[in-house]
Amino acid sequence: MIDRLRPLMAQWTTLVPLLAAVLLILTWGRDLPGGIVAVVTLVLAGAVLAAVHHAEVVAHRVGEPFGSLVLAVAVTIIEVALIVTLMADGGDKSATLARDTVFAAVMITCNGVVGLSLLVASLRHGTALFNPEGTGAALATVATLATLSLVLPTFTTSKPGPEFSSVQLTFAAVSSLTLYGLFVATQTVRHRDYFLPITRQGEVITAEEHAEAPSARTALISLGLLGIALIGVVGLAKGVSPTIESGVAAAGLPHAVVGVIIALLVLLPETIAALRSARRDRVQTSLNLALGSAMASIGLTIPAVALASLWLSGPLVLGLGNTHMVLLALTVVVSGLTVVPGRATPLQGGVHLVLFAAYLELAINP
Repeated sequence: MIDRLRPLMAQWTTLVPLLAAVLLILTWGRDLPGGIVAVVTLVLAGAVLAAVHHAEVVAHRVGEPFGSLVLAVAVTIIEVALIVTLMADGGDKSATLARDTVFAAVMITCNGVVGLSLLVASLRHGTALFNPEGTGAALATVATLATLSLVLPTFTTSKPGPEFSSVQLTFAAVSSLTLYGLFVATQTVRHRDYFLPITRQGEVITAEEHAEAPSARTALISLGLLGIALIGVVGLAKGVSPTIESGVAAAGLPHAVVGVIIALLVLLPETIAALRSARRDRVQTSLNLALGSAMASIGLTIPAVALASLWLSGPLVLGLGNTHMVLLALTVVVSGLTVVPGRATPLQGGVHLVLFAAYLELAINP
């Protein structure tokens, strides 16, 4: 048994997550000097690549759409834990932390990841093909969740400012969990074929034929290492955030830029996995990852912060400002036009990437 495990333990994809976990324990809650920050950053990058590897092993074992669901939910659960932890630290900046993080995740996934995936697939294969039924259902769920949780608080009048009252927040939390649960049931049980990749002839790909699926034991080991790697990614990202904050402040940039950078780091595993799928002409898998991550970010974060607000002091600001609402509305409209045909060219990918660039530009220069 030990002899069989030794080759696996020797692989860097096994060692790096364990190293990230050890480094996280040693550095948690401490001020890090520049040299240590550089080491942490290198290990963080390695943990991201290891997480993508193990996610692909699990995905190959369980098949789509379960594989993309595993990575999206795993990253989001850890991200939610990080948000609640940071909110518990208190401070005026924590009031908008949940809103800023969720909106950043939506813009990164729905424009950045989707745009890159469509661009890579269409440049490599001529057009990017996907299933409009499944992708449209995912987009509709994301749009509804984002509107209920991030737009309505700006217009409600029960409390001053862009906040929900306790009853409204409870409704938003229950609605988010309900919609997310319905979507997962649709994706994995009743209409699973809507979320599977398709061939150039329009046939559903039910299984990958190029390689034998890993054993159940190998998949379980990869699942455990995936969790360790993701904990390392999020925890180490939090560890380097003070350095990022100092750099942002020194550059005279708004504090919201810090949240964007942290969100980009946390979502790196999904981004890389989505681009790899797009290169293999599995665009539906890429879209499952992108929209599934956006949906999970809202559907799990809002109930978590609603529960945390029971013991946390201070306001919970969820409502978006006018500029961000315009970007969200434009993203929903453009995404709908992209999804309807079931195929995309480099133009659609470029449009989404321009929207993502606009979000970044407005984060830097509001």
